[in-house]
Amino acid sequence: MATDHCIPPVQPRILIVDDYVDALPAWEIFLSAEQFEVLTATNGPDALALATRDVPDLVVLDLVLPGLSGWEVASAIRARPETSHIPLVASTGYSDTAHLDRARQAGFDAILVKPCDPLVLVATIRELLASARGPRSST
Repeated sequence: MATDHCIPPVQPRILIVDDYVDALPAWEIFLSAEQFEVLTATNGPDALALATRDVPDLVVLDLVLPGLSGWEVASAIRARPETSHIPLVASTGYSDTAHLDRARQAGFDAILVKPCDPLVLVATIRELLASARGPRSST
């Protein structure tokens, strides 16, 4: 008798980086409920280390962080062959043109201004993950 083996679907791994530590548990709970595996970091060096070691499917990155700014982390992620493909979402309290232009130049794929609607974040993540599965994906 043949047995069907159900392999659970792989949950996309999302790295959320924000120095506002009180927000991280709420984002982790919300995104986990949306079927994402969630990693968190509260500063730039930890974010870069996690992105390099665990290679998430997508990074949501605050722009103003201790240690290394979000712009610096994004530039470093883009510069490394093993992480250059990762979609990046800037999460920022700044909405002025200079900050947003600087985020685009650093290689962010999307920019969300805080406070961010959780449903908009999830829609943005899903859209970018779907796009990443296209021709530029190496998997």
